[in-house]
Amino acid sequence: MTAELVRGQNHTLPQTRLEIRVSAGTPVVAGATLGDERGTVRGVEWIAHPGSPQLPGLEVSQQAAADHRLAVDLEALPAGAHRVTVLLALPVGAGGPARFGAVPAPFVAVTGLDGAEIATFTLTGLDAESAVSALELYRRQDVWKVRAVGQGYAGGLAEMLADQGVAGATGLAGSIQEAVTRGLARSVAPPPRTQGGDRVRHATGSADHRPPTPPAPEPPEPLADPATTPQPHTAPGPVAAGPIDYAHPRRQHAAPPSPPPTAPAPQPGQAAQPVAGDATGWSMDERLYNQIWGMFEDLARAVAAYRSAVDFAESRMDQELDRALSDPRNRIGGAGDRAREVARAKRDELTSRAREVLDRDLAQLAAEAAVVEPALPAAYAGWGNPVWHAHRVPMEIPMALRVGDLHLPERTDLRIPLLVRLPLERGIWVDSGRTASEAAVLMDTDRLRRLAMETAVAHAARLLAVYPPGEFSVHVIDPAGAAAAPLAPLVDAGVLAGPPAAGPGGVASVLAHLTRRVDLVQMAVRAGAADSLPPDLDTGEQLLVVNDFPHGFDDRAVTQLRYLADEGPAVGVHLLMVADREEASAYGPVLDPLWRSLLRITPVADSHLADPWVGHAWTYEPLAVPPGSRVLEQVLTAAAAARRAAGR
Repeated sequence: MTAELVRGQNHTLPQTRLEIRVSAGTPVVAGATLGDERGTVRGVEWIAHPGSPQLPGLEVSQQAAADHRLAVDLEALPAGAHRVTVLLALPVGAGGPARFGAVPAPFVAVTGLDGAEIATFTLTGLDAESAVSALELYRRQDVWKVRAVGQGYAGGLAEMLADQGVAGATGLAGSIQEAVTRGLARSVAPPPRTQGGDRVRHATGSADHRPPTPPAPEPPEPLADPATTPQPHTAPGPVAAGPIDYAHPRRQHAAPPSPPPTAPAPQPGQAAQPVAGDATGWSMDERLYNQIWGMFEDLARAVAAYRSAVDFAESRMDQELDRALSDPRNRIGGAGDRAREVARAKRDELTSRAREVLDRDLAQLAAEAAVVEPALPAAYAGWGNPVWHAHRVPMEIPMALRVGDLHLPERTDLRIPLLVRLPLERGIWVDSGRTASEAAVLMDTDRLRRLAMETAVAHAARLLAVYPPGEFSVHVIDPAGAAAAPLAPLVDAGVLAGPPAAGPGGVASVLAHLTRRVDLVQMAVRAGAADSLPPDLDTGEQLLVVNDFPHGFDDRAVTQLRYLADEGPAVGVHLLMVADREEASAYGPVLDPLWRSLLRITPVADSHLADPWVGHAWTYEPLAVPPGSRVLEQVLTAAAAARRAAGR
């Protein structure tokens, strides 16, 4: 039975391998400290945080998120550790709330590896605090217990760490927040939650179906029946076997009225057959969008469970060897060799079982991807999809746009489309630097820059193709005229708002034009007088493509570009920038907010994007036009014809 704790109450823990789930309703930083018998933290090596997420027996998330799962193995903690304190803090400088009183009360649950809740605690009564000690696990007379703490700190993370006796708490808090800021910049933003939750896993076969967690302020929902699928980001341990349903977590909430398509019911003991559109949504496009994000989340969590199981197997082998060889009599002769063989055999068995479960999940996801990919609309499809050859410029804006593919090393051929919402919520930066990845280092600089600009042109073409005629315009700044060849498809098709701007005068003119538009629309929106906009103002979405930044930009132009990146998306002005960050190093930290505000992609494969659930480093693959294909020219020709027909 779950113990619902109040501040100061404790509860005995029935096991030592646990998961701590946090749900805050807004992105928070989750960490943990280890304390000795007096609760003192001996040093930074006893603190797990996004910049250093793993300690023996303890693992936390690598980034700020609304939901967290912390893995704890109390038996594997360092010698002398008698207390684990779970810390929550609001990110600094992320544009979010600055005090816990402005957000829903955080909810914390201590669960077993099977997902069953042992104790829960809702942190009510917080106001001006920006950091809080949520709960602590402590050892008393060889018995581990959990205590609800709820101690808040208006001075934030630094004050909280100092209260635990951490030397240099202010500097450490700053480094943690910096790691969080970097994590937020590289993280792919998840889709907004649907009414009642994101998705729900369907129960199948004879698997037991565990009821959802009872509601508290945004409690974490179970992703799956723990008897049938590995729990993601769990405390290290072996993964349970059993039949696994192909369908994905939290997909059957019925907020949208239209039901998803169904496949024939599977025979007993068989997994359901994948179908395209197996998610909620008002339209097929929305269902496909939600389905792709479900696949993305499932793959992230399945791999997290596998990696956690492998880590546990290695950790347990090391512990067993340490115990066996701590006796000097076992260090010589055959006893030591037998101990090593037994420990390695157990490690191999656990790893093999975890891999079997992972392979089964991957096979099911691959089967789903094979069904979903051919059914995608043009906005979600790769350039090689036949849907582009029959594409017609739509009459309404699609829900999202595909900007590349993501995969993990456990199965590189299983690609997840990277979809970004439309209208764009943040700009895009195509990194043309040679330090971006190993593939970039091996490539000639001029070739890499050309590839980066070709990537930007392809994305601009996709945006022009999926927007209704007259509702999207593209401006180009090419200060040195170095991108004439990559820009040729856009120029030849006549789809640009004007010739590519070159030289300081051209840069200043385009930036002044778009800055004026942002200012006018902002003033009209604030005044509630949209009908007062000048008649010559283009109210459609605007995309500014910038090549070779910061070449040709003076200080005023740099300031204007930063302004467009920060304020433009809210009023329909978007940035697509091709740049090498090293070439802008002379500006120092002045441009750091600009880089962080943009979604960084690369013209070659690179492992730099993180998922919003467990923080894996995903390999991003840019979308490539098939060799010899003229699909890009065909799409731009159709877009130009539609613009002319609309009088643009």
